[in-house]
Amino acid sequence: MNSFQHKPLPKPGKWAALLGPGLVWMALAQGSGELIFWPRIIAEYGLGFLFLLIPACLLQFPLTFEVGRYTILTGEGLFRGFFRINKYLGIFIWILFIICFLWFGAFATAGGTAIAKLTEFPGSWTHESRTLFWAQTMIIVFTLAILYAKGIYRMIEWIMKVVAIISLLGMLFACCRPDVLSQLGIFLKGIFFPDVAMIKSFDLQNDTTGLLTAITFAGLGGFWSMFYSYWIKEKGAGQASHMDQMVGFRSGVNEIRSGEGSLPLDEPEALAKLKHWYRYLKIESIVGIVGNILTTLMTCLLAFVFLFPKGKVPAGYNVAVEQAAFFQESMGTFGKLLFLFIAGTFLVDTWLVTVDCVSRIHIDAITSIWPKTAKKDIRPLYYGLVILLAIITSFTMYFDQPDQLLELNAVLGLVGLLVYATTMIYLNHFHINKQLSPNLRSSRSSLVAIIFTMSCYYILAGLYIYFKYIYNDIHT
Repeated sequence: MNSFQHKPLPKPGKWAALLGPGLVWMALAQGSGELIFWPRIIAEYGLGFLFLLIPACLLQFPLTFEVGRYTILTGEGLFRGFFRINKYLGIFIWILFIICFLWFGAFATAGGTAIAKLTEFPGSWTHESRTLFWAQTMIIVFTLAILYAKGIYRMIEWIMKVVAIISLLGMLFACCRPDVLSQLGIFLKGIFFPDVAMIKSFDLQNDTTGLLTAITFAGLGGFWSMFYSYWIKEKGAGQASHMDQMVGFRSGVNEIRSGEGSLPLDEPEALAKLKHWYRYLKIESIVGIVGNILTTLMTCLLAFVFLFPKGKVPAGYNVAVEQAAFFQESMGTFGKLLFLFIAGTFLVDTWLVTVDCVSRIHIDAITSIWPKTAKKDIRPLYYGLVILLAIITSFTMYFDQPDQLLELNAVLGLVGLLVYATTMIYLNHFHINKQLSPNLRSSRSSLVAIIFTMSCYYILAGLYIYFKYIYNDIHT
């Protein structure tokens, strides 16, 4: 399994048909943290930590590029590559992945807080009970959608594109109010010059995890960034076009690409085609990252104008409710209802995308450990995993309030990121390089870029451990 076959690298198709994973990346990034954690940081600490937002988002570019590059070069999902290095290493990373994604039902719960407030149904129930009711309802609805979809990835991409565009336009409209624009200058200054007084007031013991969550989820943090590989794969980008496709359960359309990957064959046009595919990958990554930066900045601006002066900090079962205040200030009751609708669909859609990608990754792990399963029809395995994950997340979302579970997910995700991304560096720049012709191998500049990114995440992890567990013992 360690060695690849070599096949000619396909020519890139039309850009309009290929583009899409970047918008899914943007939409998932917004739903997985930017509608919750950054507005909460701003609501509590004003412009103290805003200067970290853009660097945290841009830090994701080398990581996202490397994740996508593996699929462009091999046609496989990234997780399968870990097993190509070593079976037991792959199993270890898989165990970390399983633990991390026991808790993603919290996104359905977070979305449920908004839908519960929007509908006030069931009327006689408490807000907490209504939240859990709607979270459970949406998990069931989206599980059925996956089981009966004519094209799973196409359905997900379409939904996420619509929600991403609606949210972007909605935030832009809300930011055009005169009272919001009047604070724009101060806000823009805070992007580059932090409010030192607010930083000094930071609660190291209680808010360190929340700040880590905001930085880690600035974009797709933790194991989540690995999902990008599977969206690129489903688009048939690069060597993924050689992969066999699983026939759809109900309609005969293509659903899941599977099979053994292959590296580009050394041929006269290979380098030119590979550069073209890398250009496509960079454009997709930039669309996701820049779109995410713009939307998150707008949510932070609105939080600074409407939540920070009143001391309203979203938390607990109001994690996606307090933000509706700045829409209500901008557009009245209609604005409040619009935000609750957007937040609810965004956060619950995050569960939809996550359950699909987590199932695909589990399939990669299972078929790598037990190769005979790859020769069988993998449809029952995929659908069984979706149902199992729906049951597990329906259970774990009752363990704690949604924001606490999401913070736990961020801490576990950072640990997973350090392990998987470090392994990916070896996979992309050493393991695969040995099997590629010299002119198709990765450049030193890309290696330097990903090492810099990972160094920052290691420093972040070290700071978290120090301030969370060591700092108070030293100063008390």
